Amino acid sequence: MLKTLTNDFELDLEADVLVIGGGPAGTWAAWSAASSGARVVLVDKGYCGTTGCAAASGNGVWYVPPHPEARETAKASRESLGGFLADRNWMDRVLNQTYINVNQLAEWGYPFPTDDEGKPYRRSLQGPEYMRLMRRQIQRAGVKILDNSPALELLVDDDGAVAGATGVNRQTGEKWIVRSQSTIIATGGCAFLSKALGCNVLTGDGYLMAAEAGAEMSGMEFSNAYGISPAFSSVTKTLFYNWATFTYEDGTVIPGASSHRRSVIAQTLLQQPVYAIIDKAAESMRVSMRLAQPNFFLPFDRAGIDPFTQRFPVTLRLEGTVRGTGGIRIVDESCSSSVRGLYAAGDAATRELICGGFTGGGSHNAAWAISSGYWSGKSAAEYSRSLGENKTQRQVKGVGEVGLQSGSDRSKTLATDEVIQAVQAEVFPYEKNYFRTEQGLTESLSKLNHLWQELRSSQVTSEKELPKAREAAAMVATARWMYSSAIERKETRGMHKHQDYPELDANQQHHLISGGLDRVWVKSQPLLNAEDISQSKIENRSTERNQSPKSKIGVTV
Repeated sequence: MLKTLTNDFELDLEADVLVIGGGPAGTWAAWSAASSGARVVLVDKGYCGTTGCAAASGNGVWYVPPHPEARETAKASRESLGGFLADRNWMDRVLNQTYINVNQLAEWGYPFPTDDEGKPYRRSLQGPEYMRLMRRQIQRAGVKILDNSPALELLVDDDGAVAGATGVNRQTGEKWIVRSQSTIIATGGCAFLSKALGCNVLTGDGYLMAAEAGAEMSGMEFSNAYGISPAFSSVTKTLFYNWATFTYEDGTVIPGASSHRRSVIAQTLLQQPVYAIIDKAAESMRVSMRLAQPNFFLPFDRAGIDPFTQRFPVTLRLEGTVRGTGGIRIVDESCSSSVRGLYAAGDAATRELICGGFTGGGSHNAAWAISSGYWSGKSAAEYSRSLGENKTQRQVKGVGEVGLQSGSDRSKTLATDEVIQAVQAEVFPYEKNYFRTEQGLTESLSKLNHLWQELRSSQVTSEKELPKAREAAAMVATARWMYSSAIERKETRGMHKHQDYPELDANQQHHLISGGLDRVWVKSQPLLNAEDISQSKIENRSTERNQSPKSKIGVTV
C-alpha cells in the first residue's frame, strides 16, 4: 500500500543518484556516479567512513594480477566450496574491475606496503585508512553526505520506479527526503545485532526497503556464517585462527576442529566450552601479525592474555548475510535489481555470482563491494540521464509500512527490544541455524511468521523509535527469507548444512529466488551465463510480474 507523503521534512533534497549506505560499496558507488557527472547524495546510518565491518579492521582483497594462470587458480579456488553456483564470467569481471580500482587507490595515495622484493602488496587494506580515503574522494567529487541519517523507506513514482527515500537524522531528529532519479542500496548485510565486529549497524534495512518496493532476494539460504571470536570479545577476525589449536577445557585437543571446520567447534560448543591457542604461528610471524591486524590483539592485551602462549575461551558469533552470500537479486551487469531505478551493491546484493554458496570475511566480499559499487554508480548515473530533465519533480509516494505505523488505529504498542530478542532466539543457536533440520526450520519459521504479524498490528510510541523499529522489522523479514529458502534447498551445499539432506544434490544446482512480505515465496532459477543475463532481465520482468503466486512455493502468514 502506498502512502501519501506529508510535508514535514526539515531537509528536502534533489539528486540524480541517491546512495544509501556509506561503506566501501556505497562510497565507490557515489564516487563512480559523481565521476559520471551525476548529482549524488549519500546517506549513512552512522558516520560515513567509520561505520560497518570494513572500517573496523583489516580487509583482505581478491586482488589478482592479470596473469592467466593466477586468474585461473583464483577462480577455481572457491568453486567447490561454493557448491558450483558461481559464474566465471562474473568472476572475470570482478577480478578485472577490482584490479583497476585497487590500483586507483594507490594513485589516490593509499599507503600500500611493499613485499620482500620491494613490490607493492595490494591484497589487503586497513579499514580505517581505506575508508578515510574513500570519504575524502567522494567529497572531492562533489557528493553531499548526510551522516547519522538512516533511510526509513523508499519512494516510488506512479509507474513503480524507485524515486528516492526518506529518513531521519538520529542526532537531531530532523526528517529528510531525497527525491532522486535512481537509488543504490549499499546498506550491507544482516548480522542480527550479534555484536560481531563492526556489524551492529548491519540489520538488513536495505533488504526490507528494497522488498517493499518489489525487489527480490537471491541465495538467502546461504546466510548462516559464524565467525570465531574470543568469548569475551566481539572481534570476529578469523584469519589467525588458521594457526590455532582448539582444545577442551582440560587442554585435550578437539579432533578435527579448525578454522576451516567450524562445524566441529559449533558441535562441541553445544556441549561444553572450547578453548584456542595460536601456537602454530612461528615466532618470526608474530610481530607481523600484530602489525597486520592490531585490533585482533586488543581484547587479549586488555585481558592480559598472550594468545600465542595461553589458551583462551572462544565462541562463534553469527555474521548472517554479512559473510554469507545472499542478498538483493542482481538482474544484469549494471547491478540493477528487478525494480526500475533501484540498484544494489556490496553485501546488500547477492554475491552468489562470484562466490556461489560460500564466502568469508574480506577477499571476495571486498572485491565485490569495490566492483559492484563502481558498476552500480556508473549505471545509476546513466539511467538518470536517460530520464531527462525534471524527473525529480514526479509524483512520489512512500512504500514503507511495518515499523513505521503510529496512531490510535493500532491495537498494540511495538515492543522493539522483545521483537529483536525473539528473532535472535531463532537465528543465533547453532542447532537451529548452523545445523539445519526440516523440523527446526519449520518451527522457527512459524514463530517468525507470527512475529511478523505482531509487527504488522503494532505501532511505535514516538518518532524517536522509528529507526530501531525498522531495524527490528528488517531482521524479522530477513530471517523469514532465510529460512523459507533454506527449507526449499533440500540438500547440503556451500554453507547451507541440512542435517536431513547431508549430501549435495546435482539436481539442485540452481539459485533460489525469494521475496514477499506478508506472504513469503521461493522459486528456483537456473544458472545463467553473463551473456544471457541482459536478455533474461527483459524476460523476467515481463513474466514474473504477471506470475500467479500459486506457481511459487510460499508460506502464507
